[in-house]
Amino acid sequence: MANDYPLLPDRHPQGDFFVCDIFDAAPKGDIASMEHPIFSLSTKPDLRPRKYEHNGMTVEIKPSSDGLATVHDRDILIYCISNLIRGMNDGKEPQQVVRFHASDLLKATNRMTTGRGYDLLKSAMERLAGTRISTNITTGGQEVFDTFGLIERARIVRETRDGRMQEVEVKLSDWVFNAIRAQEVLTLSRGYFRLRKPLERRIYELARKHCGRQKEWIIGLATLQKKCGSGSSLREFRRLVTAIASEDEQYSHMPDYKIRFDDKKDQVVVHSRGTVTAKVTDVVEIPPLDPEVYELARQAAPGWDVRMIEQEWRNWASETPKNAEMAFLGFCRKWFERRGRP
Repeated sequence: MANDYPLLPDRHPQGDFFVCDIFDAAPKGDIASMEHPIFSLSTKPDLRPRKYEHNGMTVEIKPSSDGLATVHDRDILIYCISNLIRGMNDGKEPQQVVRFHASDLLKATNRMTTGRGYDLLKSAMERLAGTRISTNITTGGQEVFDTFGLIERARIVRETRDGRMQEVEVKLSDWVFNAIRAQEVLTLSRGYFRLRKPLERRIYELARKHCGRQKEWIIGLATLQKKCGSGSSLREFRRLVTAIASEDEQYSHMPDYKIRFDDKKDQVVVHSRGTVTAKVTDVVEIPPLDPEVYELARQAAPGWDVRMIEQEWRNWASETPKNAEMAFLGFCRKWFERRGRP
C-alpha cells in the first residue's frame, strides 16, 4: 500500500530541490553534530538533559522549556551551512548572520509551505536557540567550553498580512560557524529530507560520517544506540533498527547506503550503494585559472608560493565555483590571515 512506503512525498518536485539559483548548493551537515548525538530523536517535547561521553569527548545538552532541538530542527542548520559553503566556494566571506526567505527553506528541505509549515519552522528555531550545549569538542581548531546554543538568535524580518514569515535572520553559534569556516562539513543526499523517521535520519548521518566512500561499515547495536542518543531500552531500540533495516531491504529507501541488521551478532551493517563516490569526488574539477590572477594572488598572500596555495585550494574545494578566479583570491586572503608570512 502507498501508506506503507517509508519516504515522505516529494512535496516540491518541480525543478531543482534547491529552488533558487543562490540556494542550489548541495546539502551539507557539520561533522561534529553528525558524529555526536546533539539532537533529540523524539517527536514530542524532550525535556531530558543528557550527557554523552565517547573517546574523551564530552557533550552536555540541556533543553529549554520548549524541549531539545530535534533531528528535524537540524534542517535549518543544514540549509544555512549549505549556502554559506556554496558562497565560500564562490570566494565570498561567510557571515555569521544568515538571511533567507522562509519559503525557500521550506521548499529546499521538503517541508510544507502551509501555515502549519511556517508555525513548525518558528518552533524549530525556538528549540535551536533554547537548547544549550557544553562540550570539549573542537570545531575549526578551537575548543569551546562555554555553554552555547546551536543558534544565537532567530529574527523574523518581515511577515505577510496573514502572519506568515517571509524573511528570516539566523545568527549561528560560534561553534557552528567555526566548523563552517574550517570546512568541517560533509555533503548529504537530498533524499535525507524525505526520510520520515528521526532514527532513520540519525543512522544516515552516522553512515555518511563513518562509512563515507568505504564499501562497508559495521557497528554494534549498543554503540549505535549510544551514538544515536536514543532513550529507548536496548530491546526497543533493536526492534526499531530491525524495522528500518527490513524496510530498506524491501524498498531501498535509505539514501547512499544499504542498512542491514545482523541479529546473530547484534550489529548493524552498512553497505555503500556507490552513490557518494559518484556525487562527491576527492578533487573537484576546476578549469585552469586566468594567468593574470597569480599576481593578484601574490598580493593577497605575500611571501607564499601561490601555486602551492592553488593546489591546496583545489583539494579543499567541495564544489566547482561560479567564478574560479574570485574564489581562489578569497582563499589566498584567508590563507594569509590565518598563517601570516612564511
